[in-house]
Amino acid sequence: MSRIGKNPVPIPSGVTVNLAGQVLAAKGKLGELTVKLVEEVDGRIEDNMVYVTPRDNSKRARSMWGMQRSLVQNIITGVSEGFVREL
Repeated sequence: MSRIGKNPVPIPSGVTVNLAGQVLAAKGKLGELTVKLVEEVDGRIEDNMVYVTPRDNSKRARSMWGMQRSLVQNIITGVSEGFVREL
């Protein structure tokens, strides 16, 4: 079981997220980004949260689960606050 994948991704205010088939699009004040979810996982949007779940219990589905959740988190962060490195 993925420890990263089981956590939902919160959608901050000012960001709109749409799911059309396997393509998840996020639009915010800094632009718009999309990510295509792999066939082994499903995505759903409920209560201002994005949930990523595996379709079955195969090794590939479980390994893709956490990665796809991280990609969703990255695009939501990118359109809402951007990426900053403090040196």
